[in-house]
This record gives sequence, structure tokens and C-alpha cells, in this order.
Amino acid sequence: MISFKINGKDARVDADPSTPLLWVIRDHLQLTGTKFGCGIAQCGACTVHLDGKAVRSCSTPVSAASGKQVTTIEGLAETALGKTVQDAWQEEDVPQCGYCQSGQIMSAAALLKEHPHPGEAQISAAMDGNLCRCGTYNRIRSAIQRAAEMQGGAK
Repeated sequence: MISFKINGKDARVDADPSTPLLWVIRDHLQLTGTKFGCGIAQCGACTVHLDGKAVRSCSTPVSAASGKQVTTIEGLAETALGKTVQDAWQEEDVPQCGYCQSGQIMSAAALLKEHPHPGEAQISAAMDGNLCRCGTYNRIRSAIQRAAEMQGGAK
């Protein structure tokens, strides 16, 4: 049995310790906002926070979450920062198909938590590896900058 907190609630799952965290989140815990994209940690669709750091859940074994805090897009929506980022996403009209957006938002929120005044280089580094097939990269950058302004972090 592996125990951790997910979105602030206790979770205990009976899964092989090597099972990707993504599948535990989706299949065992029925939280489907985290998406499967590539399965090799290259696209970012599966990004969640593990103790506040953005990680690719498709390549993170559930054993790595033992005793830790996991936050998914569902849990992020309940925080002030998460709401700010999601509001900025809507104001900048970021989503097209929307498939990658939960991973994009999770990466952006982790960036803004660590660097409330992100510069262009920090945004690029944080979002590197989050792929968007629709090509909304310019709107994603604008939404991150808007979220920084909305939380009082923009320079």
C-alpha cells in the first residue's frame, strides 16, 4: 500500500510501486484532468506537482509520491495561484483543443510559485518540453505574464 496526499486529501493505493503516477491518478483515483500524451516525459501533458515541483507523472513511479503531496489540475483550481493562472489563460484565450492545457497550466503555476517575476528566459526554461500541437505558445507566454501581473508579480 502506498500512501500520499493528493489535492490535500489522504490517498492510499494498492499498486505496484513502479506504476506510473499518471495511471494511479487517472485509474485508481479517478482524477482525469491529468492527460496521457507521450508516455516518455517529452510532451508535458501529464504534468503534476510533487511537493510543489512540476514533474511528468507518466515517468514518475507512484513510489516517488509515498509520503508526499501531489497536486493535479483539479487541486490547483482550488488555490489562489491556480485560479489566477486559469483566469489569465481564459483572458488570453489560450486553449484551442485544450488537451495539453492542464500540463501547461501546472508548469506555469510551478514557475510563478517559484518566480513571481519571471523573465523571458525563466518562462522559456519552465515551459520547455510542454508541447502544444495547436501552437498557442505566444498566448501561453502572454497568459503567464498576465498571471504574474494579476498576482502582483510583474516588473
